[in-house]
Amino acid sequence: MPRFSSFFRAAGAALTVGLTLSGAHAQDVAMFGGDARHSGIQRTAAPRNLDVKWTFATSEAIVSSPAVAQGVVYVGSSDNFLYALDAATGALKWKFDAHGNVGSSPAVSGGLVFVNSADGNFYAVDATNGALKWSFATQGERRNTWPGVNGTAPRTETMPDPWDFFLSSPAVADGVVYFGSGDRHVYALDAATGALRWKFETGGVVHASPAVADGRVYIGSFDGGFYALDTKTGALRWKFQADTSDAMHLMIGIPGSATVADGAVYFGCRDANLYALDAATGELRWKYSNHSSWVIATPVVVEGRVCFPTSDSLKFEVLDARTGAPVFSLPTQLYSFSSPAVAEGRAYFGSCDGKVREVDLAARRYGAEFAAPGFAANAARYLDANGKLRNDAVWIGETLDDTIVAIRTRLFSLGSILSTPAIRDGVLYVGSVDGKLYALGRADDTQR
Repeated sequence: MPRFSSFFRAAGAALTVGLTLSGAHAQDVAMFGGDARHSGIQRTAAPRNLDVKWTFATSEAIVSSPAVAQGVVYVGSSDNFLYALDAATGALKWKFDAHGNVGSSPAVSGGLVFVNSADGNFYAVDATNGALKWSFATQGERRNTWPGVNGTAPRTETMPDPWDFFLSSPAVADGVVYFGSGDRHVYALDAATGALRWKFETGGVVHASPAVADGRVYIGSFDGGFYALDTKTGALRWKFQADTSDAMHLMIGIPGSATVADGAVYFGCRDANLYALDAATGELRWKYSNHSSWVIATPVVVEGRVCFPTSDSLKFEVLDARTGAPVFSLPTQLYSFSSPAVAEGRAYFGSCDGKVREVDLAARRYGAEFAAPGFAANAARYLDANGKLRNDAVWIGETLDDTIVAIRTRLFSLGSILSTPAIRDGVLYVGSVDGKLYALGRADDTQR
């Protein structure tokens, strides 16, 4: 695995999908994966190109994903603020100080915006003006820690996991908001008041985002466990244990999130597998090995196929959802942690090279592409002629500090896109570690 590091001051940012819902509540509800199941399929017009329509600059990296509702884009930044922007112009409507990294993707429901913060609090603010409605204090947010994490020197020292830059993003269903925390718990709160309904303790940090379907909450933990909990009581319905045998703690943990479709729940893991489990029982249906490559992205199920990008294997994979058999794959140049957003048969995802790529799923090929300005400015320094990472130019030491410097000053200088795109009415919204939110589409189009 590459020695990728969070450079954040506190717990890191959430890799999430700020997508919008279809149906009667499409205009006022938005959350990770488009709905509580994390279906990820957008019933809206796909962008006709990936030209820049507008940008909005924050003062720190944007790693979490935007949510779009009623003509407003909501996005969190590492500068501690939650922003509300006009979706057509990018003009600032309001911003809310969350007193910590806003690594969580916002969820919008019932006139409120819900967001998780690295200050250890969970916030609900008014969607119209950003006024605080209520807050809930967890037992404290933190990053995952391991001895000699990922083989980093010194091997005996317990240190923060340099890859743990995500926070759990909320899911809202039936008047309840669900999220995970660095305090090892999964929480269920009354969405209107913030009152605690229940909490469930896992064996590790919970930075995955919950999927909710059929009376169950599905969520993974850094203990390598994947849990199905009762939505009303928090009681454990079943648990599936992924591999935890790696002594360097490199291939352990489930920081990514699940999607639920057709009676199965699909999720990736640091143990290099994508899993498909029976959603009712937790029984393993199949697993697909990505050959020492993490799967952090949330998969999307489209017409019987599971789609997801990977990290070290540098692929966009498409599998048969029923059997796990490969259907096709496309090469990527750098690690991908952004989850695919799908609209009109096209998937869109970001990568650490600062690019957003469009995949035509029927034609099995790439289409339009966007590159953040950092790619043009710095690719020659850190990428080879084929667009692959020059390891000797980036990874120059074995300590945690070496890794953090490599990320802050080298890899992320490409404008890495860890954020997952949100799509609405032919416009794609995505954040970059360069601190900007980009609105992409055809430059001469007006908002439809």
